[in-house]
Amino acid sequence: MDSVVSMLGNILIGLLTSLLGIGLGALWQRWHRTRELHRRADFFGARPGEPCVIVSGDKHGRPGTIHKRDLRAVVELAVLLSQLGCRVTVESADLRGGNGDRTEFCVGGPIGGSNPRTGGHLAAHLPGVTIHPFSDHRDSVAITVGDEHYYFDRGHQEYAVVAKFTPPESSRPVVLVCGQSSVANQAAVHFLRREYAAVARSVASLDRYCLLVKVSNIDVYAFHQAVLERDVSAYAFTPA
Repeated sequence: MDSVVSMLGNILIGLLTSLLGIGLGALWQRWHRTRELHRRADFFGARPGEPCVIVSGDKHGRPGTIHKRDLRAVVELAVLLSQLGCRVTVESADLRGGNGDRTEFCVGGPIGGSNPRTGGHLAAHLPGVTIHPFSDHRDSVAITVGDEHYYFDRGHQEYAVVAKFTPPESSRPVVLVCGQSSVANQAAVHFLRREYAAVARSVASLDRYCLLVKVSNIDVYAFHQAVLERDVSAYAFTPA
């Protein structure tokens, strides 16, 4: 009888230990998911449950239409924000006024009037960044930050500026995605959605940053071969 009682006691202890382990494992996984959610939200400047607005530019030379790659970038952002539990709206590039209490994601460059809101953000908050106009010269659509020039090699190697800042009149930040083309816009969004944790560890502040994302071998890999080229925060927010 004693051996039976001892065996039953061991089984009961084993069951309790297993249940405790399962419970602790579930709690750890939940804590880990919550921590990752908040890390991602901190990087992108969004807060679960709060409103966000995505501002998309027009296709170059075709007002009122959006390039398919910009549309894919917008969809990828919308999916990201939905995963964070944010309420998302999409506005056109003729949006006026501040972003107020909405975290704003502004996608597309100002060249050719594609996204004039981007041009306004650059002029007001990123005086150290210059986007050169389209021309027949080598610096056509080039990005200049400080003394460095990042040239546009269409279909092979391109760049995108990704910046986060909070306008003085707003309570929530603006995240600007300004690529030299729609491919660069999509590449930057896709790259940061995937690699935000590593990028977050490399920047001095999550409250304000300006990054250059480079996408290479576009003719072979489209938007997939993107890397963080450089953190240019030290130059972007200071007049050249």
